[in-house]
Amino acid sequence: MADQKPQIFELNNGTMQVKITNLGCTITSLSLPDKNGNLADVVLGFDSVEPYLNRVAPYFGAIVGRVANRIKDGKFTLNGVDYTLPVNRPPNSLHGGHKGFDIVVWEVAEYKKGEKPSITFKYRSHDGEEGYPGDLSVTATYTLTSTMTLRLDMEAVAENKATPVNLAQHTYWNLAGHNSGNILDQSVQIWGSHFTPVDQNIVPTGEILPVKGTPFDFTAEKKVGVSIHEVGLGYDHNYALDCGEEKEGLKHAAKVKDPSSSRVLDLWTNTPGMQFYTANYVNGIVGKGGAVYGKHSGLCLETQGFPNAINQPNFPSVVIQPGEKYEHTMLFEFSIE
Repeated sequence: MADQKPQIFELNNGTMQVKITNLGCTITSLSLPDKNGNLADVVLGFDSVEPYLNRVAPYFGAIVGRVANRIKDGKFTLNGVDYTLPVNRPPNSLHGGHKGFDIVVWEVAEYKKGEKPSITFKYRSHDGEEGYPGDLSVTATYTLTSTMTLRLDMEAVAENKATPVNLAQHTYWNLAGHNSGNILDQSVQIWGSHFTPVDQNIVPTGEILPVKGTPFDFTAEKKVGVSIHEVGLGYDHNYALDCGEEKEGLKHAAKVKDPSSSRVLDLWTNTPGMQFYTANYVNGIVGKGGAVYGKHSGLCLETQGFPNAINQPNFPSVVIQPGEKYEHTMLFEFSIE
């Protein structure tokens, strides 16, 4: 339905309120209580759809694809065919190209109210779109599964050609509130004992190295600001997630804790990797209610296949074959601690 317009939908279970637009399946706001019951919106974003359409702050809150993260030089070869993608973040292709999944209007396939409210979005990406092979049918469903839990289920079926697929949810979180300043005092734990180091253009070198003894070590809870000055502009790295404790078939990826509000976010997923990004390029963006977002004003926990995996044979494959289904689940479990 090409005539669908971007609009904002609400999921509300009485405790938690989430606003999502069919433009890029973007989370524009997520409000939940702190230790004193005070509500705050913990997502960086805008009050209306226009700034998203105009890409005032690219990728805020959106699902990015067909392939998230960077593809080196915007090139790959699959089944003997060379593909060239838009180099929208020179010298690489980033987050699907010039017009990725974050900036298209998805169809609202289902919208349910009640105690487990949900919304399902659908998009059909055509063969050759942004240079990618084959038609791809994509669905994304957001559900409030319990009072303080948001679940996202992403699926994609390759209809007629093998294609790389790597969808990522690119919300910028600030558990103290979107307008509370930087996240350097919040603590993070990542269930990833290895990471993929990058070259000067933020593309993985192909190595998978232990985090132990480096500033990338978040295997124990650590404040974001402790070693951030040792990693250039900030964190923008892919972690290889360990297979540890599970919940609903998903592995624990990360935990974020805000000392001021006592809000906690536990993230569970089924992907091999997660990009940990500390909003290094956010600079003076005017968001909701006139809030100004500066550097490190949020953090992203983008569960994903490894960046540039299509060109790295030793990374887990991101290719799906015709008729195969890509499945990616994220469970955002909020609590007070």
